[in-house]
Amino acid sequence: MASERAFWLAWSQITGVGPVLLQRLLAEFGSLSAAWVASPDQLQRVSGIGGRTLTTILSQRQALEPQQLLAEHQEQKFWVPSDREYPRLLLEMGDPPPVLYYHGKISGTENQGITPTVAIVGTRDPSEYAKRWTRKIAYALAKNGFTVVSGMAEGIDTQAHIGCIEAGGRTVAVLGTGVDTPYPQRNHNLHQRISEQGLVLSEYPAGTQPHRSHFPKRNRIIAGLSRATLVMEAPSKSGALITAYQANEYGRDVYVLPNSLDNIRAVGCLGLLQRGAQAILGIGNLLNMLGAMPQLETVKDVETVVSQSSKPSPALTSVQETLVVALNKLIQEIGETGVPFDLIVEQTQLPIGELSSVLLQLELLGVVVQHPGMRYSLG
Repeated sequence: MASERAFWLAWSQITGVGPVLLQRLLAEFGSLSAAWVASPDQLQRVSGIGGRTLTTILSQRQALEPQQLLAEHQEQKFWVPSDREYPRLLLEMGDPPPVLYYHGKISGTENQGITPTVAIVGTRDPSEYAKRWTRKIAYALAKNGFTVVSGMAEGIDTQAHIGCIEAGGRTVAVLGTGVDTPYPQRNHNLHQRISEQGLVLSEYPAGTQPHRSHFPKRNRIIAGLSRATLVMEAPSKSGALITAYQANEYGRDVYVLPNSLDNIRAVGCLGLLQRGAQAILGIGNLLNMLGAMPQLETVKDVETVVSQSSKPSPALTSVQETLVVALNKLIQEIGETGVPFDLIVEQTQLPIGELSSVLLQLELLGVVVQHPGMRYSLG
């Protein structure tokens, strides 16, 4: 109801009253509108409200008019926990954001928790291995009906959003700035594409600039919005680990992309595996663990294509079929499992850009495997 929206908004403006304390006020008084008119003695009964906090509440409460504040916020699109549209999964958290600003396209089934959501997070400075797998996994998740959630930071976040967009899927970016303030600035175009194809969220009002304290708080929303969190690559001190720990606290699954002991950027991931996170052993394996419904791009279809490589599956396009047949012929001719990229170019006469795109699509299907040195074989 409109009045309750006003009081969620007003309480969020009070210094020292965070999401956890708001939940305690709600539990004590039944509504934030009732809490707004509570006496000092009544407020002091709430755990976390000591003398200093009480003084702040009484002073700032007197200076705020909730309905006027709501009117001033009408130009900004936002949800509060009392709204029917507020993302249901966030309500399972102990500290849901009291105000959640949004920009882009809303999905009712997503907000109700019907559309499955998966977070993809990791370091801002990933290896080529981690970037490639992030993009492949995001693409596959999007193709299988998942919404991909990330933070639009450099590195893994960016690759996750791009992979999802390339698949024509839906992605959600949770920012540590206002929804109208892309960060980093170089992701301005990505911010625009996400707004057109998905949703941008933040608990900070429009115009809010980046601050280091915002991003750990932002990570809890990423974890809370998602049924599962995938950590692709993370050093021992990483915001991605914070997201993973919070996902565990919320009772959500955590998955990790295995990596080398020699890669210092993946030490945090190895630690998560030691703590019980599940290893990602391939796209088919991950989709099975996430409970994805079988579609065209499933392991069953892949096995059909591989076992009948001379007669490609009808699930493939004509260009993909031609490439699989050509690759199979080259493997038989040179007697090696890995065919160099330049030899495939020579055999197929496809433009390099188109060939790279088709090979990536076949990789995602599991039909083709890429080896070091840009060599390819059938899966």
